[in-house]
Amino acid sequence: MVTRLSHFFLRTLREDPADAEVSSHRLLVRAGYIRRQAPGIFAWLPLGLRVKAKVEAVIRDEMARAGAYEVHFPALLPREPYEASGRWEEYGDALFRLQDRKGADYLLAPTHEEVFTLLVKDLYSSYKDLPLTIYQIQDKYRDEARPRAGLLRGREFTMKDAYSFDASDAGLDASYQLQRDAYERIFARLGLEYVIVQADAGAMGGSRSEEFLHPTPVGEDTFVRSAGGYAANVEAYTTAVPEPLSFDGLGAPVIFDSPNTPTIQTLVDHAQANLDAPASGIAGPATDGATAWTAAHTLKNVVLALTHLDGTRELVIVGIPGDREIDDKRAEVAFAPAAVEAATDQDFERHPLLVKGYIGPWSETGPVLGEESATGIRYLLDPRVVDGTAWVTGANIDEKHVHTLVAGRDFTGDGFVEVSNVREGDPAPDGSGPVTLARGMEIGHVFQLGRKYADALGLKVLDENGKLVTVTMGSYGIGVTRILAIIAELNNDDKGLIWPASVAPFDVHVVATGREPVVFDVSERLSAELEASGLDVLYDDRPKVSPGVKFGDAELVGVPQIVIVGRGAADGQVELWDRRTGDREVVPVAEVAARLAAR
Repeated sequence: MVTRLSHFFLRTLREDPADAEVSSHRLLVRAGYIRRQAPGIFAWLPLGLRVKAKVEAVIRDEMARAGAYEVHFPALLPREPYEASGRWEEYGDALFRLQDRKGADYLLAPTHEEVFTLLVKDLYSSYKDLPLTIYQIQDKYRDEARPRAGLLRGREFTMKDAYSFDASDAGLDASYQLQRDAYERIFARLGLEYVIVQADAGAMGGSRSEEFLHPTPVGEDTFVRSAGGYAANVEAYTTAVPEPLSFDGLGAPVIFDSPNTPTIQTLVDHAQANLDAPASGIAGPATDGATAWTAAHTLKNVVLALTHLDGTRELVIVGIPGDREIDDKRAEVAFAPAAVEAATDQDFERHPLLVKGYIGPWSETGPVLGEESATGIRYLLDPRVVDGTAWVTGANIDEKHVHTLVAGRDFTGDGFVEVSNVREGDPAPDGSGPVTLARGMEIGHVFQLGRKYADALGLKVLDENGKLVTVTMGSYGIGVTRILAIIAELNNDDKGLIWPASVAPFDVHVVATGREPVVFDVSERLSAELEASGLDVLYDDRPKVSPGVKFGDAELVGVPQIVIVGRGAADGQVELWDRRTGDREVVPVAEVAARLAAR
């Protein structure tokens, strides 16, 4: 049936919404696809639901091809399964928690691993039942601290999540590859460029983890890649660790006065003015041959505060090369599930042996920080601080630093941690060359969960020998509403949206312009003919709306093929307008269906 705009539930807006930060948010609201209900929460209107259904249809088709079966779980779930897996607390403030009238705890599901696991546990008991992959397309809920950018980062969003169940690790590898291949087909069909990168599993747990990122300047993720094929999210990037160096030829540590040098730059300026040129070996090969002191010669000691799930607060000191900064996302991953922030003035007041601006890993009169030190503070190192590297750093005395402090000889850490920023030109850890940085938006994520959830929830089956074995699982997610927003972000101009044919809400938009009866008669017959040929037709039959308004709405709504019925209608002529290319041509009415079918 032809959809008539005079009766369709649609109102377009002429002004941008005040809170819109990106094009997709602005245009989807203005064109009548979604309406804001609260920060990060949107109502879906008929146009939006039609596009969303097209995206979901592609996903369902490829899931069936990969052998997955669709189920559907509620969004409102009880506390107990998530408590058993540890994620009731692990999710922290991101989880929407609530109670029913009897005081029982529930949550709005951020993801559904636990209940999928319990469903299979209830129904399957033998290795003969496996492998199995089941999925759903369902709304998820996460209490984002800064919901922004419309559908790109909301509190409620639609996601396809699939879960594979296998009796062996080899089976998991096969199931994982089937889903990974299906994702590549899905994104290709939707016309989305993607990069597959190594990723951190985060609260999901498990071993192998890969993200499908769409490269875009508005992306919230930074990823690295090399010409040799390495690609990883910055959170998953691992430092190429230098070889240890010999201590030979390096003198003893020397404490020197350094008044008013609480920052790396002031320390470098002071060293340049007051110290001899750096000796070979100071801070390692990257600075060999340097004739001037630089930040790379210094060891920066950053005090971080970790808030653990039980509410306890712990300070930790991280030593990184002075020309590096702490990357917040990498620190968040490194110390998860604890929350991480910079130490406050109050933290320093509670630890008077921390001399702000002059902290170091060594003290002339005391033990190494973190090793039975008076402060009791753990001291962790950047992987680049290998044995034999010599540094300028704080002496733990006000307005004093130390130079020629050698790692492995004069100090050691309590471990290594990947929290410093990744830079253009850093070596890829697989030896495939220097990396470049780019921004991307996550559109899919595949995990090998292993046995984390099966162990927690008791999912076991009998193997071929009649012995109970724990099932191994995979998890595979696609952000449906995020994909829709990215497609909108990629396909628009200064007039409005321009949907690809694969997901457009309609195949063709027939616009009747003018007031002559013949215009509406031709439009009516043409719309019916196009619908009968298998096309989905939106017909703008509004009788008292000006051509300018109709054209503006057609451009804004973004159906890729527009048929304009106007002055030439009496002569059997209409205009075909391809919004994707901008081409417009006059053609006989009798040829419209064939022309559109050929495009």
